[in-house]
Amino acid sequence: MQNKDACKSLSSWVSLSISLLVLTVPLIWPYNSTAFPIYAQQNYESPREATGRIVCANCHLAKKAVDIEVPQAVLPDTVFEAVVKIPYDTQIKQVLSNGKKGGLNVGAVLILPEGFELAPSDRIPPELKEKISNIYFQPYSPEKKNILVVGPLPGNKYSELVFPILSPDPATNKKASFLKYPIYLGGNRGRGQVYPDGSKSNNNVFSASTAGTISQITRQKKGGYEVIIKTTDGREVTDIIPPGPELIVSEGESIKADQLLTNNPNVGGFGQADAEIVLQDPLRIQGLLVFFASVILAQIFLVLKKKQFEKVQLAEMNF
Repeated sequence: MQNKDACKSLSSWVSLSISLLVLTVPLIWPYNSTAFPIYAQQNYESPREATGRIVCANCHLAKKAVDIEVPQAVLPDTVFEAVVKIPYDTQIKQVLSNGKKGGLNVGAVLILPEGFELAPSDRIPPELKEKISNIYFQPYSPEKKNILVVGPLPGNKYSELVFPILSPDPATNKKASFLKYPIYLGGNRGRGQVYPDGSKSNNNVFSASTAGTISQITRQKKGGYEVIIKTTDGREVTDIIPPGPELIVSEGESIKADQLLTNNPNVGGFGQADAEIVLQDPLRIQGLLVFFASVILAQIFLVLKKKQFEKVQLAEMNF
């Protein structure tokens, strides 16, 4: 009896341990670290090239619009929000890596001025935490905390992302000054067309490697096609089409080199945007308020003086 109780106790303990592990692993190793932001982080020291192009465009070839909204000015050592919008038609489906259709994912990289960084959790107001929801942001690298990446996230839920940003204090941060700064955004929806090693993903258009006549098209068991092209000199060249793209050619058709064999399944794209923000000196605001107050007082005294002068003139005329 005691052995049975001990076995039940051990079984319960193991089940509890497994449950805790399942819940903890996503927090320790967030799922987004294994997807497309890591490609840029591993291959580029900075995500923005000297030309102004953000490196995500190297793999996400189509262009789509993105938008960013930030305050016109912020005070030092304050938390504000940067709203990133990645719009697209949520009804459309993209080709997944297995060739099936699924929803689009979104991701973004936000390049802030030096000194600006992700706001600590204990500094984020409750109403801003509600907007952030369960989104996990991470710095581009330990040395570049002013560059933030996020994604992939389900696009139907997160087509609008809110970044909680902490502004620097020039009094304690020598890298910051009371100036106007640019902010750069790169936003993406959908899978890429090229992997970092240069190979194509199945979310791409495929073309013929040579000219000739299509002698045979074989559908593969795991999806995709094997297209055999017979050249004019009698050679047979095989082009492999992965699962996902749809063929737009047929057997017996004469084709040219680089002629398209499939449609273009890509429905996503990458876009860039920028904005400007002013790190405002509180003394400037106080000085401006003092100036406005002095102007208002001067106007009031001027009106009072004018009324007094008019009364004096009226008294002299009556006399």
